[in-house]
Amino acid sequence: MKLFIGKKVGVSLEERALPYFKFFEQPMAEIPSEKIKLLDEPSELPSVPFEERNKFLSGDDDQYCQVGYGVAGDGTGFVCNTTYMRGVSSEMLDWWFPWHSVGSDLRYKIWDPEDHYFARADKADYVCDPSVPVNQKTWGVNHYVLEDIGNGPSLLKLQFKSPSDFGYDQSLVGSPKCQSLVSAIGAGDCAAAMTHKWYEHEDGVMFCSRFWIGFGVVDGKIIKTLPDSVRIPIEVPRGLFAHNIKEFSNLAAILPAVYADNKDNF
Repeated sequence: MKLFIGKKVGVSLEERALPYFKFFEQPMAEIPSEKIKLLDEPSELPSVPFEERNKFLSGDDDQYCQVGYGVAGDGTGFVCNTTYMRGVSSEMLDWWFPWHSVGSDLRYKIWDPEDHYFARADKADYVCDPSVPVNQKTWGVNHYVLEDIGNGPSLLKLQFKSPSDFGYDQSLVGSPKCQSLVSAIGAGDCAAAMTHKWYEHEDGVMFCSRFWIGFGVVDGKIIKTLPDSVRIPIEVPRGLFAHNIKEFSNLAAILPAVYADNKDNF
């Protein structure tokens, strides 16, 4: 599989006048070649099972896939990625996830100018409230996202959760292998559970992503919603993996400067 790298999404005259338009104009960051090579074959290792997701937070999942994608024995899909972000801090990432969901659509577009159209929080007043701790500004907030992960623009609803509401052991947040995180359930073409965690590493952070495709919310609980007789087509996790390695390579490149310029501007 080849990564789709092409024309950038459209921008308005108002967006062109914003100070962070310069990040939209610059070339996309290069994706590490070793990750591009992984696109051709699913991972031989499975992802940590969703039911054992606390192992992911604690860093006790070395025997599972760290970078790659595939389909698990129960038919659900998985995507794993690890990105070293030099010069990025935990505070920057805590800020980034709520910041890009309010204000101009350009905030989401600069993350991946070729595939991102908009991300809009349904509780902008909560997100922008200075009394809400920055690392809690996604909790209980839905992001309505339009993006293209290979099959054309698709609308997605991301239901962000607090760590405990996602089923994590809250005591693991702030530990050596999980300084902070964001978690959500995606409702769209294919339901999925998602977590991005990060922790200090060398001159930046290690940013780790996990997607469990085929999971959704039923009666307030996150469970497998994929019927037992169905298997996720391999093209689904492959496409999501391709998108993930692209967007987070670019975010790693732009975030220190975006944060320095805009950290006081919600």
